[in-house]
Amino acid sequence: MICPDFLEFQDILKKMRVLDDKIVYTLNTSIPTESFKTKVNATEACQDLYHQIQKGHEERENVIKKCIVTTADSVKNLLSAKETNPDDFETLKNLKAEQRKLRLLQTELSVEEVIKEKTSKLFTEKCRSYYKPTDS
Repeated sequence: MICPDFLEFQDILKKMRVLDDKIVYTLNTSIPTESFKTKVNATEACQDLYHQIQKGHEERENVIKKCIVTTADSVKNLLSAKETNPDDFETLKNLKAEQRKLRLLQTELSVEEVIKEKTSKLFTEKCRSYYKPTDS
């Protein structure tokens, strides 16, 4: 699992966000200009892109939430260990590290919301004439 190492977690999220990072390019290459309208089915292209975007958002959100739950459980266990042995330096150090990681993961969830909004806005601007999702 990728949760214990936050830097590895961020690297994996970065790879999962490639489509969102390159959404303008993807939209520009998917949607035809006036001269190519007959050669490319823009409705199909937008529909396919929409499903790719939704799948990516869902996968990333699930990974982040799973890591939040895992880290929160770890914090809870470390808090119990701290109550049992309040002077254990190693437990205190691990508790602080896990609490910091939990805050970072919660921040990633907020970042994910911003990315989702930006991508959705750009998608709607470019594809609204070709495809209107029914589940949004």
